[in-house]
This record gives sequence, C-alpha cells and structure tokens, in this order.
Amino acid sequence: MFRAILYTQWKWSRFPLLLGVLAGFALPLLSVQRVSSVTGYWQTRTMLASVQAWGILYPILGASLALLVGALAWAADHRGRHVYALSLPVPRWHYALLRFGAGVVLLAAPVMAVWIGGILATATVTIPTGLHAYPTMLAARFALAVFVTYALFFAISAGTVRMAGYVLGALATVLVVEVITNAAGAHVSLLENLLLALVVWPGPLDVLTGRWMLIDV
Repeated sequence: MFRAILYTQWKWSRFPLLLGVLAGFALPLLSVQRVSSVTGYWQTRTMLASVQAWGILYPILGASLALLVGALAWAADHRGRHVYALSLPVPRWHYALLRFGAGVVLLAAPVMAVWIGGILATATVTIPTGLHAYPTMLAARFALAVFVTYALFFAISAGTVRMAGYVLGALATVLVVEVITNAAGAHVSLLENLLLALVVWPGPLDVLTGRWMLIDV
C-alpha cells in the first residue's frame, strides 16, 4: 500500500519536486560565484555577505516545497470527500502515517540535491584561509527545516474545510481585537507575539531563521 501511495503522491507533486531538486542543486553553486582566495578583511566580509545573501533562499525553498507536498498529499482526498480513505481496510491514523511517510521520502530528493550541490560547489572554489565549508551541516539544517514545515503544513492540510474555517476565523478575530485595542490606544501586538512565538526559539519555525552559510569562519 505504501508503494501505491508513494507513486500517487509522486504523480501529484513531481513537477514542483523536480524544480525543487534543480533549485536545491543550483543554489549552492550560485552562492559561491564570488568566492576566491581573497586577501584582506573587507574583501572577505564582502564575499561572506554575498554567500549570506544567497542563504536567504534556502528556507524559502524548503518551506515552499513542504507547503506544496503537504497540500497536494490531501488534495485528492478533499476533492473525493475522503471516500477512498474511508473505504480502505486500515485505520485512519495508519492511512495518514502512510501519506506522511510518502511525503518524507519525496522531500528527501531536494535535500540530497542541496547536499550534493554544496559538496560540488565547495570543491570547485578556493576557500580563503581561515574560512571553512559546511555542506553537510547546511544540508542537515535544510532537511530539518523541510521536515518541520512539512509536518506543520501536512497537519493543517489534513484537516477539513470546516477546521480551516475555524483557524481563519480565529486569526481574523485576533486581527480585529488588535485593531480595536490599538485604536483605543492600548497598543497590543497579538499577531506579532504569535509570530515571534513561532519563529523564535523554542518556536517550531526557529530553524528557518538565522544565518544560512555554506562557507563561514
């Protein structure tokens, strides 16, 4: 059964996955274009700033792939009102676990592409003295970012349309309360605090923030 689910999810998400593999392989190669055996403090800072600028794209790529694969995993079930899933001789949790595992296997491809691209990129340039290449650590962090965001988006996508409405309604309520309290001079930042709770440690999306460096000190 897992093989069949893996095949169907591959059919649904193969185009964004192939683009993600190409982007993941090319991103490390593009990020080292300005890396050379430079000398001097300011030249080294400029080179590291260029590498860091490209690093912004790693969490964007990982989160985008996780969102697409997580949403597409349940798209067909939502269209069919979950009749197929309910007709299978397996519990609901087992079916969901099979779908989740199939997505993890598919997302391993862009992670491997980032790792191979990082190894190739650092092998084809001369790294200045005092700096080091971290292709394996970068790929491991990319994998963690991908799988954490995939788990989040997968869980959200698995819910019903009614549940999505509840979530959106709750967010709208928070927004209205914040607007009213700010208009009254209370200066409440509920959405900002919620966002910080997600992206600042120990928030689940803290892995997406910070410096993404293929080459660093």
